[in-house]
Formats: sequence, structure tokens, C-alpha cells
Amino acid sequence: MNGQLIIVGLGPGPQNWVTPAASEAVGEADVVLGYAPYVNRLTPRTGQIFEASDNREELARAERALELAASGQRVVVVSGGDPGVFAMAAAVYEAVEKNPVSASSVDIRVEPGVTAMLAAAARIGAPLGHDFCAISLSDNLKSWATIERRLRLAAEADFVIALYNPASKARPEQIKKAFEILATVLPSETIVVFARAVGRADEDVDVTTLGRAADALCDMRTLVMIGSRATRKVQSADGRSWVYTPRSERER
Repeated sequence: MNGQLIIVGLGPGPQNWVTPAASEAVGEADVVLGYAPYVNRLTPRTGQIFEASDNREELARAERALELAASGQRVVVVSGGDPGVFAMAAAVYEAVEKNPVSASSVDIRVEPGVTAMLAAAARIGAPLGHDFCAISLSDNLKSWATIERRLRLAAEADFVIALYNPASKARPEQIKKAFEILATVLPSETIVVFARAVGRADEDVDVTTLGRAADALCDMRTLVMIGSRATRKVQSADGRSWVYTPRSERER
């Protein structure tokens, strides 16, 4: 092998949510590449090179990583969350498909991380206890018509739905459109969770209903979770509450 390329997930934010394998890969790398906010979470060791780039440069970043690895270097590409969930792992393999020669004799490996959906679920209980799906509301790489169809079909199939990239400065209204689509299928009392910056100092988790969700604020750091018809709140005798989805269809 000429070199090594490891795609690493740094989790949603806290250092103790980064896996030991991911930390080891970053520590042993000659070069670390990634979106600037993710690279900025790391501290380079002596002699280590960090290359930060913009959010929409994923394919160019992947091509650069393959080039460096082919030259014999140990290269790490970092993502937030899990690198295989709306992140850099797919971009690397897209680059390989585009130019198979670029991967010749390069040891390519993916190290998993804690994705935002799992971090949010852990904070509120067990909403993913039965079937679920994840949909990105970003229409940078797919049409809004595709997003609309997937939202409607997922609601009709009664999945718990995790929405990534729910809103940004360029598209603040799409999350409201998503709720309008879901409301044509799901009852207004369906549980909705807004989990922002989970694991960080400014974490904010709010549990509401689909009927009230349109009034909530969210951004790109927010994971929005829409429950299935079976998702419910459960409360302890001392007043604490959690959200969960029963494992069995018989319990619905």
C-alpha cells in the first residue's frame, strides 16, 4: 500500500463522544482534512498538517485526500457525527468511482462516530426503539420534489423520522413546508423533538407536537425528530418524563 486514508467521525461535539479508534487515527495522521469547524475542534501535534476547507467542497476534499494518501502519507478526513451519514465517507467513494486509479494501493477505512440522531435520541429516552429513517432537508444535492415525496411516504409508512439539515439562512422556510407535508398524513398530537447542539454548552432540547412544531425555531445545528403514531411520553412517579417508541407492534 502506498498510503492510508481513514474517514473519521468526530461525533456531535463532546470529546468524550469521540471513539478511541477515531482519536487514534487522528493522532497518527500526517495530514488531517475537513470542513473548517470540524478541523478546528482538533489540536495538531508537532509536524502534523491540517487542511481546512469550506462546507461545499466535499468532493474536492476527497480528491485531495486520495492524492495525499497515494503519495504515501497517512491521511485522515474528519466529519462531524458519523462519516457515513450525510458526510465525507460517501464523498470519498464518489471520488474513487470518478477516478478508480486514485485509490490504487491506498488503504481506505471508515471509522464510525456518534451521529446527531443517536445523540438526540439518547437525550430524550428511546424514540428509535422501533423502525425509523433519516432524511436530509437540504436540497443542494437533490430536488425538493424528492424530499417532499420521501417525507410523505415515510409518514405513511409510520416511521419515526429524523430530519437532518432542517434549516439554514438560505432556506429558512423548508422545515415549515416539511411540517405541512407531514401534517397531511400524521395527527397533530404526533410528538416532535427539536434537539439543538446536543452535548455542547448551548444544548437545547424541546419536546412538542406536530400541531405546534411550525412555531419552533431551528437551524443547521438542530436535529428534528418526528415520532410515529406509536411514539409516546412516559413519566416516572417523581415527575420526570421521556419519549420512547415501543419495540413491539402489539404494544401500540
